[in-house]
Amino acid sequence: MQAPKAKKIPKEISIHGDTRTDNYFWLNERENQEVIDYLNVENDYTKEVLKPTEELQAKLFDEIVGRIKKDDESVPYKLNDYWYYSRFEKGDEHPIYCRKKDSMDNPEIILLNVNELAKDHAYYDIGGLSISPDNKLMIFGEDIVSRRIYTLKMKDLTTNEIIDFEIKGTTGGASWASDNETIFFSEKDDNTLRSYRIKSYNISTKEEKIRFVEEDDTFYCGVYKSKSKKYIIISSGSTLTSEYQFILADNPNDTFKIFQPRTRGLEYGISHFQDKWYVITNWDAQNFRLMETNETLTEKEHWKEVIAHREDTLLEGIELFKNHMVVEEKRGGQNHLRVINQETGKEYYMKFDSETYDVWSSTNTEYDTEILRYGYTSMTTPSSVFDYNMNTGDRVLLKQHEIVGGYDESLYESKRIWVDARDGARVPLSMVYKKGANEQFDAPRPLLLYAYGSYGHSLDPYFSATRLSLLDRGFIYVIAHIRGGEDLGRAWYENGKLLYKKNTFFDFIDCGKYLIAKGFTTTEKLYAMGGSAGGLLMGAIINYNPEIWKGVIAAVPFVDVVTTMLDDTIPLTTGEYDEWGNPNEEEFYHYIKSYSPYDNVEAKDYPNILVTTGLHDSQVQYWEPAKWVAKLRDLKTDNNLLLMHCNMETGHGGASGRFAPYRETAMEYAFLFMLEGITD
Repeated sequence: MQAPKAKKIPKEISIHGDTRTDNYFWLNERENQEVIDYLNVENDYTKEVLKPTEELQAKLFDEIVGRIKKDDESVPYKLNDYWYYSRFEKGDEHPIYCRKKDSMDNPEIILLNVNELAKDHAYYDIGGLSISPDNKLMIFGEDIVSRRIYTLKMKDLTTNEIIDFEIKGTTGGASWASDNETIFFSEKDDNTLRSYRIKSYNISTKEEKIRFVEEDDTFYCGVYKSKSKKYIIISSGSTLTSEYQFILADNPNDTFKIFQPRTRGLEYGISHFQDKWYVITNWDAQNFRLMETNETLTEKEHWKEVIAHREDTLLEGIELFKNHMVVEEKRGGQNHLRVINQETGKEYYMKFDSETYDVWSSTNTEYDTEILRYGYTSMTTPSSVFDYNMNTGDRVLLKQHEIVGGYDESLYESKRIWVDARDGARVPLSMVYKKGANEQFDAPRPLLLYAYGSYGHSLDPYFSATRLSLLDRGFIYVIAHIRGGEDLGRAWYENGKLLYKKNTFFDFIDCGKYLIAKGFTTTEKLYAMGGSAGGLLMGAIINYNPEIWKGVIAAVPFVDVVTTMLDDTIPLTTGEYDEWGNPNEEEFYHYIKSYSPYDNVEAKDYPNILVTTGLHDSQVQYWEPAKWVAKLRDLKTDNNLLLMHCNMETGHGGASGRFAPYRETAMEYAFLFMLEGITD
């Protein structure tokens, strides 16, 4: 089968005295049957090329799914006299949400069997469950398209019936006032998909009110209830700026009061406890500090410092209890939990053994307790949930992710490695591999290097049962904690965005070159993978240094950066200006254009490439990868593989369900194994 060749319809796009010609702009016509036909031909071509791997794909899918416990259950947590948990039954793609009154020994009450709701839909996702304070009603969000636009629905938990009630166009969640009648929710703009409006709805009077409209199109807004249950809080935020408003949950018709008016560059987050507010803020503190203030005087001039700013430590969050405060911090590329006794002032850091781990505060719904529930994982340790006594230091393992068929952690090794980037920055890598005869790397291995590197999102080291299919076939798996994330603090993020964005790409390339130079792998065995903004990373690295990669997987890649950022009518653009820059400003235009993968495709050799996307993607529109593949195929001078798989039923997150997404994973792994000559 011949590789598809998209037709060219030149479209000139001019700004700042510069004209670009986009031959494939027409592919953004989602309703055009010719576009759909083209995507289907691309899918057929990919299927044909990968046909020799079909048996391997089936084996990989069965292998990956076979490790999953089919009748699994989450760790229960108690809230308002009920124990809540979810469980899966054998063969089910979706969870069953349940609760039990007072004790886990009491009869189970099924809140929602998602399998029944999803049975007539190709895609189905629940946006969240919210129970009324009197425990009688439940709101949940439903997405059947995969555009992350949810319809709110309601269930009467006393009759077990779904009520005739729908609110469309929401973000998927709702928060209850104390009256058991009023809910608050956020609404999305139909075109831009920006959450821009907060509404309330009274289920008795059927009255729907607009409570807040976010007029700044670079901001998003949301609404939630404080952990103390005392306040309903509206949040507004952009990449650089925060603002909150609040009312008493007992008085749902009150006018919202602004906590601290927005000031460009001022970020803060709020938590209520007893008679005070705690505020995490970057006010004169790049890595954030903790402040407190009373319930009525909330403007920043009244804030008092509790934990000072530190150059080497990023303050990420707090968990409040009656006698303790748990502080989530990141230092040296590693997460830490700091326990502070608020009665005695004594404090300590919880200790963990691995070089490459992640730890986080889990579901903690109660204030008056000495028990912290936390999660832990490492590159070799499955995700685990613990209860930890903050007074005695005793910990109880409640659940560890079970690997069906068994898993022996001692067979695998993980390492933390530091790489010197070209400008002197020290970039951490988290590596995992299976021990073997060449454990000391006396012979190079196939290696998959993965990264994201945007929005301050840190890729913390984690265990993946799916990844075992790579490790058991000799692959090394490495996470590169490159600039653009917050792995080494806020400055690590600031130095990988806007006019410093190329640091993200160069860090990744330098990590790849280091792994080759140190003999972990070779250019014939080095593979790269990233998704979304990490897909942009993939597009950039193959333009800069195509020769060092054997193969690249770009999942839902953001690759047409200039054109997308110039079009504020498509989803999510305006809110991205503080991340990438606004190309309507000439300096940012030329800088973005200099690295935008689509704009920098050239007539040269490229590595083997697999691109995935979804027709209904709300974050990165399908036409970006489609255009990129078309241009690559037209210009590249090599005979390497260039494949695109467009899921015609899903969006940014891929297929819904517990097992279905692994079919795409099996295809991606089979692509790597085919290049590596692994057939089993």
